[in-house]
Amino acid sequence: MPRLPVVLVLSVLCAVATAAGAETPSAAAPTREHFAPAGWQSSYHDIHYTPVLRVGDRVIVSGIPSRSGPDEEANIRWAFQQLEVHLKQAGASLEDVVELNSFHVAQNHEEFRRVVEPVLKVHHEFFKDHYPAWTAVGTTALFSKGASMELSAEAVIGSGRRPRADIPKPSPPPAP
Repeated sequence: MPRLPVVLVLSVLCAVATAAGAETPSAAAPTREHFAPAGWQSSYHDIHYTPVLRVGDRVIVSGIPSRSGPDEEANIRWAFQQLEVHLKQAGASLEDVVELNSFHVAQNHEEFRRVVEPVLKVHHEFFKDHYPAWTAVGTTALFSKGASMELSAEAVIGSGRRPRADIPKPSPPPAP
């Protein structure tokens, strides 16, 4: 039996795999870009996570812990400011945020509701309208020692240019 050239065998195998539904690398696949704003480089090199990851127009921001400062509201505001810096590093803005996740240290539901109050206030300062989807989660601990809250987010670059929200305000409850 004659021996087939290696190139021909590989071409046939690639064609069979493609016909069977296997994906082949595409030149059109988006590039995966890693970013670390000033002061966050050790996250990438020492802890082995990317503070900001951009894939095409999608930007994913890893958890940003609140910082210890003069008060809890200032700590939370710092985390939101850092979120803005992280997004800008990858070419996005707060207006482009489509999903926000926050994690709060609390031992029970009552404490959780109490620690979320200053976050609601600061959240409104940064997201005045056309709000992102948001999930707030209570937990007993965060990776960053002393942090009471952590934010992560996902943005789609350009999605904040022409937002639309056709959501009517609910009617006030009837007076007693």
